[in-house]
Amino acid sequence: MDSLLSVVLDYGLFLAKTLTVLFAIGALLLIVTRLRLGGHGDSEQLEIIDLNQRYRELSQALQAFSLSKKEYKAWVKVQHKEEKARAKLESATRKRLFVIEFNGDIRASEVSALRVLVTLILKEARPEDQVLVRLDNAGGLVSEHGLAASQLARIRARGIHLTVAVDKVAASGGYLMACVGERIIAAPFAVLGSIGVLAELPNFHRLLERHGVDFELHTAGTHKRTLTLFGENTEEGRQKLREQLEDTHTLFKSFVAAYRPTLDLERVATGEYWHGQRAVELGLVDDIQTSDDYLLAASESMDLLKLKYTARKKPIERILSSLQSALERAFATWR
Repeated sequence: MDSLLSVVLDYGLFLAKTLTVLFAIGALLLIVTRLRLGGHGDSEQLEIIDLNQRYRELSQALQAFSLSKKEYKAWVKVQHKEEKARAKLESATRKRLFVIEFNGDIRASEVSALRVLVTLILKEARPEDQVLVRLDNAGGLVSEHGLAASQLARIRARGIHLTVAVDKVAASGGYLMACVGERIIAAPFAVLGSIGVLAELPNFHRLLERHGVDFELHTAGTHKRTLTLFGENTEEGRQKLREQLEDTHTLFKSFVAAYRPTLDLERVATGEYWHGQRAVELGLVDDIQTSDDYLLAASESMDLLKLKYTARKKPIERILSSLQSALERAFATWR
């Protein structure tokens, strides 16, 4: 056991040294970058991308490469005529599709940007406008993902049509967000479901006890702490934690049922996940379609506006956030 503890301590020391070096390098790079930029710049930035124009530019680049000069000139002439005709038909009432991308992590850290974008849309959207959320989220902390789902619920509450597109994964807290959509589309092998709740933690009490290390935990309130990392856990604490998990699972199911009332929750709220077509058969998803095909089809009749909001963080905050995200990704990959 002593040799095992020695190995663990040596590894911990090596890991601490490695993180310290990475931290120092990251800090130096950020300082250099900040000096080169003069320390200026807005603290927040809203980016609006015209996806219709982007598609036209991509098409034009391909035509310029594949056609002869004479053919290309003729093609450009036709495109100009079509653009003029389109401009005459377009008016202030032309439908707009606002596109938001949400890439989830354990803490749903993009929820701050989501709040800003949803507020912007609610201020500017007309009744005929729509919203598409391209969601990639494997779930995480309950409160953070609950807040993210409530932001999408704000869109639904205002009567604005909301579509959620899942190209990769919307599981657990990710599906909590996805279910808010009036329509959910998914790629054929996207992962959906995992309507369940879990809690897990190691306990080092016996290891500490063998080495004569006491751990004291003092609380006020019978259930202030149910399970601990270093103290001796009790069956009463375990039972209380299980009750809390069941309560949270009940809330999860109620939320899903409110937005997708036809779901057989006894069948799908088991913590399992399913891929595309099977998810359609169970009612978790409405159609099999990638977000790319959805946008391409919508571009024929709507203005596609992709919205992205970023808030500038202090250098130290960016370093810590990057390190935390890297550790979370490593942990998720290990699991």
